[in-house]
Amino acid sequence: MRSAQISRQTAETEISVEVNLDGTGQYDNQTGVGFFDHMLDQLARHSLIDMTVRAKGDYHIDDHHTVEDTGIALGQALTQALGDKKGIRRYGECHLPMDDAQVRCALDLSARPFLIWNVGLPTPKIGTFDTELVREFFQAFSTHGGITLHIDQIHGFNSHHIAEAAFKAVARALRQAVETDPRKADAIPSTKGAL
Repeated sequence: MRSAQISRQTAETEISVEVNLDGTGQYDNQTGVGFFDHMLDQLARHSLIDMTVRAKGDYHIDDHHTVEDTGIALGQALTQALGDKKGIRRYGECHLPMDDAQVRCALDLSARPFLIWNVGLPTPKIGTFDTELVREFFQAFSTHGGITLHIDQIHGFNSHHIAEAAFKAVARALRQAVETDPRKADAIPSTKGAL
């Protein structure tokens, strides 16, 4: 079982994360930020990564620290669960349509974090959720998960649909990347011999 548990405690947040890369997409995410929980549920369901997240944050300020620190902890959990990355496909991609929105994701579990974010959320809020936090989450997840992560909005005008399409596209690409390659299950997918 490729699984991991991460706990992270700071003066701003208290986060615990459990992931199982060989799961079925079961989830139990409670961060205190409703829309963010909904997005984490999509990330788990469409990646087939079982995910449990518990987060408490300084909500009296805003949701920023909670969302960012959850991204950090999830990235760390992914790295830990992947281990030496022997046998994984490494790369993943997805074009994800959701009503008016279409978002494309391509990623590489390269241990070289880099985020390309070509997404424009047209409203500052989705309910009470600050839309700029979508990028903050993926920046933290990419950095601490060692992911080269490209997310491009093809089109869309509804902020909820665009954000959800982004999470689902990343999830589907991640599903491909963490899967075992049956033709090279015993090898690290790099000419360097390490990732």
